[in-house]
Amino acid sequence: MTTTLQNDVFLRALLRQPTERTPVWMMRQAGRYLPEYRATRGRAGSFMGLCTNPDYACEVTLQPLDRYPLDAAILFSDILTIPHAMNLGLEFEAGEGPKIERPVRTSADIDRLFVPDPAKELKYVIDAVSLIRRELKGRVPLIGFAGSPWTVSTYIVEGGSTKNFARIKSMLYGAPSDMHRVLDVVTRSTISYLNAQIEAGAQAAMVFDTWGGVLTPQAYREFSLHYMQRIVDGLVKEREGRRVPVILFTKGGGAWLDQMAGTGADALGVDWTTDLADARAMTGDRVALQGNLDPSVLYAPPAAIRTEVGRVLASYGKGHGHVFNLGHGIHPDVDPEHAGAMVAAVHELSPQYHR
Repeated sequence: MTTTLQNDVFLRALLRQPTERTPVWMMRQAGRYLPEYRATRGRAGSFMGLCTNPDYACEVTLQPLDRYPLDAAILFSDILTIPHAMNLGLEFEAGEGPKIERPVRTSADIDRLFVPDPAKELKYVIDAVSLIRRELKGRVPLIGFAGSPWTVSTYIVEGGSTKNFARIKSMLYGAPSDMHRVLDVVTRSTISYLNAQIEAGAQAAMVFDTWGGVLTPQAYREFSLHYMQRIVDGLVKEREGRRVPVILFTKGGGAWLDQMAGTGADALGVDWTTDLADARAMTGDRVALQGNLDPSVLYAPPAAIRTEVGRVLASYGKGHGHVFNLGHGIHPDVDPEHAGAMVAAVHELSPQYHR
C-alpha cells in the first residue's frame, strides 16, 4: 500500500506545511447531488446496501474525483456504522432519516453494549477502505472518518433523529454516570474503528461532531470534547512513513475552537457561522483550519459562488494551513455544475495567498 502519492497538497496543508495553493474537497462530496451516485444507489437497492457493499462504496467514493479536480477522497460510509455493528438495528426510512430499532435507555441496555471487532462486524467498511486505496492509485489521499461519541450516542439514545434531544439530555443531566458509560464504549469502539481504517489505508482521519453545538459550554467539554480528546490520543499517529493527520469538526462549535485546538488534533473544521480570521486568531496557528463556505452559496450563480469563495480565502488570509471546504455537507439538490464552479474558483484564486 505504499503507492507514491501524486497529490499530497491536502496532507501538507493539514500539517501547516507550505503549499502552492489551497487544497479543496467537500463534505458529502460523494452524495445525492450527483446523478452518477443516484444511479449506483439505485443498483444497490438501499442506502445500507450501498454502505455495506465495498464495490459500490468504492465506486461512489471515486465518482466526484472523476468529475472535479479535488484534493482528497473521503470514504463513503455513515457515522452510524458503529451502532449498526453493535446490533442496535439501524434502518434508513425514506424521508425519515435513520432509525435505531433497539435504542439504549436503561442501565441494562448499556450493559449489553460492546466494542465491535472491525475485522468482523465492520469488515465491509475496512474492505472498502482497502479497495478505495488500491483504486485511487495514489491520485489523492483517502480520508477515513467516524462520528463523534456524543453525536453517535444521540442516535443510540434517541432512537433516531431529534429536534429537542429530550432523551439524551435527560440522561446527561439526570443520570450522568449512565451517559458516561455509553460515551465510553462508543469512544473505545471509535478508536478501534478509526485505527482499523488507518491500517487499511486511510491517510487522514476526521471526527464529525454534528451535534456538539447543542450543548452548553460545560456539557460540551465534559460530554463531547473529553471523548474526542481520547480519540486523538488513541489514534495511530504515523503510517507508511507519514503522519496521519486528525481533523475534528464540531458543527456550531465556533466558540470552542481554542479548547478544541488544545486536544492535539492537527486540524479543525469550521462551519460558516464563524469567520475564518476569527478562528485563526482564536487558535493561534496551532492547527490547520478547514472550511467554511456556506453550503447554500452553491444555489447561487457561478459568478456569485466565485465571489464568496474569494471572501472565504481572504478571511483566512495569507499563509498555509487552510483546507477549503463547505461549512457542512453539500445539499442534495445542488447543481453539480455549481460545485464545479466552487472548485474552479479555489484553484484560480488561492495561489495568491501562498506566495
